[in-house]
Amino acid sequence: MATPRFDGVELFLQIVESGNLTEAAERLNLTRSAVGKGLARLEARLGTCLLQRSTRRQRLTEDGQAYYEHCLRALAELEAAESVLESGRQQPRGRLRASLPLAFGHHYAAPALWGLMDRFAELEIEISFADRLIDVAQEGFDLAVRIGPLPDTDRLSARRLGEQAIGLAASSAYLQRIGRIERIEDLAGHRGIAYRCTHPRLDWELNDAQGRPHRARVASPLMMDDLQAVADAAIAGVGLAWLPSWLIAHYVLRGQLEAVLPSFRVQPSPIHVIWPTAAHMPAKTRCAIDALVAATPSCLAGS
Repeated sequence: MATPRFDGVELFLQIVESGNLTEAAERLNLTRSAVGKGLARLEARLGTCLLQRSTRRQRLTEDGQAYYEHCLRALAELEAAESVLESGRQQPRGRLRASLPLAFGHHYAAPALWGLMDRFAELEIEISFADRLIDVAQEGFDLAVRIGPLPDTDRLSARRLGEQAIGLAASSAYLQRIGRIERIEDLAGHRGIAYRCTHPRLDWELNDAQGRPHRARVASPLMMDDLQAVADAAIAGVGLAWLPSWLIAHYVLRGQLEAVLPSFRVQPSPIHVIWPTAAHMPAKTRCAIDALVAATPSCLAGS
C-alpha cells in the first residue's frame, strides 16, 4: 500500500515542539523507537535530513526549518477551513495557542483565559510567556497580547485592550537606607534596576504635573528581561524600578513597595490582543479575545 502523502507531519511537529523524541513519544502515546522510525521514514520520503540530533540536543536543519514553517502555515489554513464549517459559531473547541507578556500574562491575561476552560469542555489552552516580539502567524499562535507599538503589517488584526501607565517604585527599606525622593533631582545617586527589553540604560523621561518633560540618568548595575524579576529585586531593596502602574499598585497594597514621584507621569503604552488576519475567525479565538477585553479594563483601573 502506498504511503499516505502527509504521513509523519504531526509526528514531526510534535518532535520539534517537544524538543526531543522522548517527550514527543509521551505526547503521541507512542514508544520512542516508533517516533524515531516515523521521523526516519519522513526524512527518507522527503529525501533530506530534517533534524540534527545528539544525546543532549536536537536542532532543525535548514531544510527542516523550512519544512516546519510550511507545515505550520498549512495547519493554520486547515484550521481556518474548519472554522468556516462551524455553523452558527459552535462551541469553542480544539487547542488555543496564546503568547502572553510575562508579568501582565501571569497576573491578568492568563487567568482570563483559564476561566474559559470551565465554560467550554472541548477547549484546550496552551500559553507561552515571553516579552520578546514574536511572529504570531509564523510561530503558529492563535493570538498574542502585546504591550507597546504594533508591527505595521496587514497580516495581523488587533483589538485595543487599554493602556499601561508606568511609574517608579522602591521598597521602604531601600528609601530609608539611601534617601527619600521628593524631587526628580533626588534621583541622582540612586541605583536603578533596568528592564532590558525597553530600558537597557536607565535614562528615564518623566513629565511633571504641568506636562513639562524631565530626564534623569540613574546608574543601572542590574539588568533583567523579566518585569516580575525587576519587581522582586525592588521589593528586596536592590534599587529603584521602572514598572507598570498596575504592578506597583499590586505591591503597594501589600506594603512591599512605595510609589516614587507619583505626581510625575510617563507616556503610557497601549495594550492590544493581536491575531493572524483571516476571512473567518475560529470560535476559540473569538471567545478568548472577548475574555481578554472583558478582564483588562478592571485590572488597569486599580493602578
